[in-house]
Amino acid sequence: MSEHGSVRIATRGSELALWQANFVKGELQRHWPGLVVHLEIVVTEGDRIQDRPLHAIGGKGLFVKGIEEKLLDGSADLAVHSMKDLPAEMPAALVIACTPPREDPRDALVGPAGQTLSSLRPGARVGTGSLRRAALVARANAGVEVVPLRGNVPTRLRKAKSGELDAVILAAAGLRRLGLDEHVAEWLDPIAFCPAPAQGILALQCRADDGRLRALLAPLDDARAGLAAAAERAFLTTLGAGCTVPVGCYARPEEDGHWRVAGIVVGPGGRPYFRAEERGEAGEAASLGARVAAQLLGLGARDVLEANP
Repeated sequence: MSEHGSVRIATRGSELALWQANFVKGELQRHWPGLVVHLEIVVTEGDRIQDRPLHAIGGKGLFVKGIEEKLLDGSADLAVHSMKDLPAEMPAALVIACTPPREDPRDALVGPAGQTLSSLRPGARVGTGSLRRAALVARANAGVEVVPLRGNVPTRLRKAKSGELDAVILAAAGLRRLGLDEHVAEWLDPIAFCPAPAQGILALQCRADDGRLRALLAPLDDARAGLAAAAERAFLTTLGAGCTVPVGCYARPEEDGHWRVAGIVVGPGGRPYFRAEERGEAGEAASLGARVAAQLLGLGARDVLEANP
């Protein structure tokens, strides 16, 4: 046994989830030579149910609950999540112990080379499983048909490349991590096409009382990713929004060290549309996210939230 012991990582079995878990495994072993790391594959409820939209069956939390149960019962030590899949509230016994550097937070259009979202022909079929993306697509190009889409990244990509769909909208982070970014026709501007809160950020979750593991994870932590996560999750918590409401939030550092946080709430068809922005010191990142959410509620976004509980 290594002097550092071993770590059991609970992860989903999709290509992207396994890439993320193996990335964390490699980083842990790079910082702690000899550390033994095992991957424990968990089939979550979200993986089992593939014939219905996520918002109709309980949301992205379905990808998380089964993995968190492994941490809580002690059969795993660490979970690697896409942070955008984590509900705003988590079990009190668990903690996000580490946020590695953020990957590209944008969304991306996968389709014919040279194509853009605004240039897609009327009636073009655009696939997405996200209400936020569907609403923003409707705002950007009202003539296209948005088609509900489930499945892992390669599956969604194949539907665009085969011609079954004219284009699909995917997270840039997943495409980059899997080395599939050559298929991107357009990188969507994160200001005009606001990302999901914490998109591109990994959440390394463990039991709050596991001091040994938290110490092992410390070298992997990235302060900027942590600040962005704090702002964007505070935004989500303040709104109290679930997966049935199209919301987006994007926190970014500026050259002078300040942070700017923008957030949106948009009706399912692209209207009404509410946007707000705050700027402040890095140390108040979470407060900035909460203030953006409060602004949106004051502008009237509460009506959208209450109409789509």
